Amino acid sequence: LLQLQPPARAAPLTPRGPAACYGTSVTSAKIQVNGVHLHYQQTGEGSHAVLLLPGMLGSGQTDFGPQLKSMNKQLFTVVAWDPRGYGKSIPPSRDFPPDFFERDAKDAVDLMQALKFKKFSLLGWSDGGITALIAAAKYPNLIHKLVVWGANASVTQEDVRIYNGIRDVSKWSEKVKKPLEELYGHKYFSETCEAWVDGISRFAENSDGNICQQLLPDIKCPTFIIHGEKDPLVPQAHAEYIHKNIKGSRLLLMPEGKHNLHLRFAEDFNREVENFLR
Repeated sequence: LLQLQPPARAAPLTPRGPAACYGTSVTSAKIQVNGVHLHYQQTGEGSHAVLLLPGMLGSGQTDFGPQLKSMNKQLFTVVAWDPRGYGKSIPPSRDFPPDFFERDAKDAVDLMQALKFKKFSLLGWSDGGITALIAAAKYPNLIHKLVVWGANASVTQEDVRIYNGIRDVSKWSEKVKKPLEELYGHKYFSETCEAWVDGISRFAENSDGNICQQLLPDIKCPTFIIHGEKDPLVPQAHAEYIHKNIKGSRLLLMPEGKHNLHLRFAEDFNREVENFLR
């Protein structure tokens, strides 16, 4: 079926050398930021820079294949990063001190600054969504627009129960487990998942289970919250809370969407996000 669709854009009339100059290729590199070597992937040649922030144990390559491949490369320059201790940003090994989300937010923003992007938008999934919320609140002059999905600003006892349900990676579906085992090896993958469950569950001990609730009113950039109504990991109340506390934000509920709605419904997701970012 894909062959039947007309090409999205005819080749330019002026010769421009190899295809790479159309910005379709994805480059991978590392850059030193805050004392660690952070790995990132970059594609596109648009004037609007966008940073993709992955979820727990995630990386650009495991979490954002359809976005790196198909987002509009004329409009956007897309960067996907591996937070410290994840993906190819090892060493160091991943740990979860109380401020790990703040640390990721600073790393993410400093990475984009190191890459010479003056202002950029954030697309954050799951843990990456929490990181993006914190970054947008703390660095308002740098963030153009914000998209989050599968994110939460607090941790309830119900959430802790859900997290403990995924503590043992041997019970994960083969489809989700396999790319992560290939990336990390079984030992690092399983131990880091357990450490994550412990680390994020600690927020439940805070007043109201707070992660970053107090920062939401500080987010001034245009914000788009997407939530899958069938998300088994993040109850919908979290998306509604974020929407209610970020002034002027927009909430889209996807009736068939689960936690990985940007992979499962990549075409719809990319279209909605691109329209918002334009």
